[in-house]
Amino acid sequence: MPDQNWQFELEKYIKQGEPDRTEKSEAWQTAIGLQAVDGLNTSAYLLDTAKDHIEGKITIDEAQQRIHSYYEQRTTCTEIENETKEADIVSARIAKLLGEKAFQFSPAEWLSIHRRLFEGVFGHAGQIRQYNITKKEWVLNGDTVIYADWNSIKDTLDYDFATEKQFSYEGLSVDAAVKHLVKFASDIWQIHPFGEGNTRATAVFIIKYMKTFGFRVNNDAFEKNSWYFRNALVRANYTNLQKGVHSTTKFLEMFFSNLLLGTDYELKNRYMHIDYVEGSRPQSINSKVPKYQFDTLDCSLEELAVLELVAQNPAIKQQELVNATGKSIATVKRIMKSLQDKSYIRRESGKRYGKWEVLVRSIDRFKRAIESENKSLKNVLPKNCASPDLDTEMEENFYLLQEAYERLQANNGKPGLSLEQVMSKYNISQSDLDQAEDVEFE
Repeated sequence: MPDQNWQFELEKYIKQGEPDRTEKSEAWQTAIGLQAVDGLNTSAYLLDTAKDHIEGKITIDEAQQRIHSYYEQRTTCTEIENETKEADIVSARIAKLLGEKAFQFSPAEWLSIHRRLFEGVFGHAGQIRQYNITKKEWVLNGDTVIYADWNSIKDTLDYDFATEKQFSYEGLSVDAAVKHLVKFASDIWQIHPFGEGNTRATAVFIIKYMKTFGFRVNNDAFEKNSWYFRNALVRANYTNLQKGVHSTTKFLEMFFSNLLLGTDYELKNRYMHIDYVEGSRPQSINSKVPKYQFDTLDCSLEELAVLELVAQNPAIKQQELVNATGKSIATVKRIMKSLQDKSYIRRESGKRYGKWEVLVRSIDRFKRAIESENKSLKNVLPKNCASPDLDTEMEENFYLLQEAYERLQANNGKPGLSLEQVMSKYNISQSDLDQAEDVEFE
């Protein structure tokens, strides 16, 4: 790869706000980032091709043909160039697959994804392996995960997919739903049905599966932390009682939380190493909190996805929700009614010209920010100061959150004032309110 800052060159298309360009840009960033799971880098030519596709100069099929033609003209290649060839070809194919809406939840779909990604790259593309495999892992000090025996792959695939298909996410909290998705992703990856390319094929399949819930998957996770994703899968499927190491999905859960919920967990590969000492982790203050965070609400995954979309665009129409989530109009109407019944949203100013108002924010998020990692900030914030001299926006935000939380705690259980009482106290009439100008706060 010519430049480690390739993602910044593609991110500019996201900032322009064009949905088509945004979607294509995110697909390419994910596709390029995923090559890191196998230690591969893409070429400068691939990046230029991606830019042309994002800008609408060429189609995705033309982009793929361009990459194939580029390498067909090169009669001799070094080992490094062969690896780059694989990364370029597979990246273009991932971008195409992520741009397609069609998806079927089945083992056959997973095998088809692998075939489409690696046809002409691996001789076994889309074929179930006929031998057992091991792989030395850095995160395991050179040890290997125990993968499924090749004789049982088909039966194990059928069982895992059938079990997941029968599982109902209805009524499940978001945290519980994410944990379940994590377990499913971990289980099918452990099968490792292919000789090579298992992690990339799994990632593409899982991304497309999660999109069926209506989520717009955060590309940052795969773009910047794809090797972490693989190592997290390894740790989720490795136990060594002699060394006191137990399988854990906690690292994978943090990755999926960043992926689906917009959290900003610190994803460091060294924390997953089996020799890592938990107490040696450096403390950090994480100030990145999504504008809207609803993971503590009583929502299904489908409801959460719609709620996020409404929060981002209060003027969104039902048909736009249908297009964004891939759900039927009947399902969208059912979800919107459920959110209204729960008093999470309400309609303002009528059906035709009105907007949606989101009535919930996560107070728990504020509370956790004060009571957890950000607790150390209390030592640097000025006390009993009306206008504190704060050095950073993060500190200022923390101060305001802390102040708001303390006010809420101080008034907990106290009777509130009605609108009429407030108006009487401050000598405000209804006429005053009707004649008042709208004020926009920045």
